[in-house]
Amino acid sequence: MLTRRAALRASALGFASLPLVNIRRAFAAEEVVIGAVYPLTGNSAQIGQDAKAVMEVGAEIINGQHDRVPMLLGEGGGLPKLGGAKIRLVFADHQNDPQKARAEAERLITQEKVALIIGSFSSATAATISQVTERYQIPYVSADNSSPSLTQRGLQWFFRPSPNDVTFTEAMFNFFKETGEKTGRKVGSISLFYEDSIFGTDSATIQRKMAEQAGIKVLADIKYRANSPSLAAEAQRLKAADADVLMPSSYTSDAILILRAMNEIGYKPRAIMAQAAGFQEQAFLSGVGAMAEGVLSRSSFAIDAGSSRPAIEKINALYKARQNKDLNDNTAREFTALQVAADAVNRAGSTKAADLQKAFQETDIAGDQTIMPWKGVKFDKAGNNLLGTPVIQQVTKGSYRTVWPSEVASVPLVWNVGQ
Repeated sequence: MLTRRAALRASALGFASLPLVNIRRAFAAEEVVIGAVYPLTGNSAQIGQDAKAVMEVGAEIINGQHDRVPMLLGEGGGLPKLGGAKIRLVFADHQNDPQKARAEAERLITQEKVALIIGSFSSATAATISQVTERYQIPYVSADNSSPSLTQRGLQWFFRPSPNDVTFTEAMFNFFKETGEKTGRKVGSISLFYEDSIFGTDSATIQRKMAEQAGIKVLADIKYRANSPSLAAEAQRLKAADADVLMPSSYTSDAILILRAMNEIGYKPRAIMAQAAGFQEQAFLSGVGAMAEGVLSRSSFAIDAGSSRPAIEKINALYKARQNKDLNDNTAREFTALQVAADAVNRAGSTKAADLQKAFQETDIAGDQTIMPWKGVKFDKAGNNLLGTPVIQQVTKGSYRTVWPSEVASVPLVWNVGQ
């Protein structure tokens, strides 16, 4: 029933003569409130601030605050199936603490009345946030959480547009195989180096299994405490193992620390293949300088794929104007997560939870409508993207450039294994 306040407002806007159903339609879709939970302070604050900036760029594009961008919902003007409703982002700070993440997710749902939540950088915080969204039955869009176990819990409201660490690791080992066949320099051994979180342990478990399947020896298997003050002892163990490839799964501060520790003892692995995370951050490249040259990493994003993804140039320019850095693996996934979420809300034509869940389940976005080098976005029953296709990148002259697969490679691979 139309309240007196709403009726007065309609009259003031010149809508008093409209039928009641049209008045309701005019006011029902003014904005869609989306929550985002990230580490805005603490040791991963820069990650969270970058996520905030890139998602704000995404909302501005969809809302129509910038010129048209050649991508899904890049026309601007808000969400057309909700009468041009605008996206409003509400950010919350989990400080990289799973319990703070739990509390902030609940606050966003109960107090801010968000329609869905996007997050959250670390998989440990995603685990607690998604428990809350499952309990309240609203969608959680896992932008940059890659641990496979997150989609092995039977959740009905969890959706991950990005590939996970199974897909990423498969890409790494396919790269090893293909590169070995082409060059004659095959990977015979690896060292695993990973932090003691759900991200690190899940990553190492998958890499261990795939190495065994490929007949590759694991010469070192080192789990360390995240944010350790020193990794000197671990560096010595890696040097003693001297595997063909070092495969680290670490966030930014630890990625910087291990490269510095190895450099101090004069150890440079023949190849480093990182599980992205901290290794893809500008802070890592700045923190280690020339030591990063030649480092390989899996990635869900290729900034050098602009010829097939024309939206990259425009979005990167808008983001760089805010943060003075280029898009990377993490920020590209965060931008895409918001785009996928906005598309689901638009197709649902509603912010009702059940409508949103159905829309997410029916998502089918072509890759060229995103900034990602993927075939597209389409979810399986567990909430994983069936069409996410990773790339392998290498630090070349201080920046990550794509070296595999060949159809998207922009620079030649430098491969020292077997030399």
